[in-house]
Amino acid sequence: MSEAEQAASSSTPGLAAGGDIAEKFKVANEKKAAGDEAFKKGDVGAALAQYHTALLYLKGLDKNATQRALGQPVPQPPPIEQASQSAEEKQKTEVDLLSEKIYANMSQCHLKRGNWKRAGETADEALRLNPKNYKAMFRKAKAFKEQGYFEKAEKLLDEIIKDGEETDKAAAEAELADVKKRDKEVTAQHNQKMKGFLNKEKVDLAKD
Repeated sequence: MSEAEQAASSSTPGLAAGGDIAEKFKVANEKKAAGDEAFKKGDVGAALAQYHTALLYLKGLDKNATQRALGQPVPQPPPIEQASQSAEEKQKTEVDLLSEKIYANMSQCHLKRGNWKRAGETADEALRLNPKNYKAMFRKAKAFKEQGYFEKAEKLLDEIIKDGEETDKAAAEAELADVKKRDKEVTAQHNQKMKGFLNKEKVDLAKD
């Protein structure tokens, strides 16, 4: 957890206890909007703090009760034969939808800060709620690339190129080209080091 997120946690009083459900959801929405605005202004730390506070409000809410409070239909449990349906097939609640957006935005904030691990983790949270969130998938791929996990990055980008929207595909294709370029550079550097090491061994053996 970042310093901004820790500060938000310590300064947010008893969110889960009592209070009006619709009001709490409204506040979460407002915090998310404030985070978006802070990010646009380049204040990534403030954006993360707002997003984290929004999540604290959402985590204190019963999803079905929130649906009713907002006048939205409550998702019905699937038939027994479909009990194992995937996350993308399940009906989403308003809490799910807002949480997904917040986690995806947090991932972008962590990318801006160069915090690749947290960028991947928050992208994963968004993808857990919606496996077809291609923005989150793209950000996870970038995090993988920066950590040197080129094959994992390529796999995600290939999926976006195959199944994503046209705008997603264009960005994924450009990123994939960069991943492959970076992979070649790292491989070449590794091979050069190995070549130098082997040459040194040959010289040492010749001296013996």
